[in-house]
Amino acid sequence: MKKSITFIGGGNMASAIIGGILKAGFADPEDITATAKTDLTCEKLKKEYNIRATTDNAKAAEHADILFLAVKPFLFKSVIPQIRDMVKPEALIVSIAAGQTMDAIETLFDKDIKLIRVMPNTPALVGESMSALCQNSHVTKEEMAEILKIFESFGKAETLPESLMDTVTGISGSSPAYVYIMIEAMADAAVADGMTRTQAYKFAAQAVLGSAKMVLETGKHPGELKDAVCSPGGTTIAAVAKLEEKGFRDAVISAQRSCVAKSKEMK
Repeated sequence: MKKSITFIGGGNMASAIIGGILKAGFADPEDITATAKTDLTCEKLKKEYNIRATTDNAKAAEHADILFLAVKPFLFKSVIPQIRDMVKPEALIVSIAAGQTMDAIETLFDKDIKLIRVMPNTPALVGESMSALCQNSHVTKEEMAEILKIFESFGKAETLPESLMDTVTGISGSSPAYVYIMIEAMADAAVADGMTRTQAYKFAAQAVLGSAKMVLETGKHPGELKDAVCSPGGTTIAAVAKLEEKGFRDAVISAQRSCVAKSKEMK
């Protein structure tokens, strides 16, 4: 049976998930509705994805079988009161907001709801998202499996306890930004050495993609894979030594833990 899927909020993350769902064929465009603040954004969503779009949150929520809460975390207190009386009792509510606990969301709805909290990331748009999911006591195993299937349709997904959701924000939710900075820096160095900008981005991005696949598909420790590239007295170990000298590892750890700390502050 077809499900009606509604996104309250049509920003970058919602767009990435919508794109992922459609590319995977999990739902048809006519099954999906998204809301936005302005008519201009609604028209953009309609044009890009051929879905329904509206500025009326309450109307969009009314017929949803699966309702995604995809607005910024600070907007939950104003948006949820608009829709809570319209949501069907059997609807699955899926929150993708950082820092908003299930307890906090349940309090805002002020009634029993079927709630799943998810932390995805924007590579959903190219079928390579990494998502973490947890659920409240009203969600059945079958319902959780259905939502898990949605997120697996555009990447990988794991169930985790809610206590690790802030950690997930740091390691996968926000980390694409860290990787983009690294790709940009690698490309800048290549351009400085004479490569064209287009080629530099392609070489850097493919190197990152291939390295990530090596970790996932070989099952080997990243340190072992790094050692295999580092020949004695060679070019790679010289680069690695410079990264260590400049504090690369400490910078990544510090940045990620700052991200997690910020996520905790948002509760």
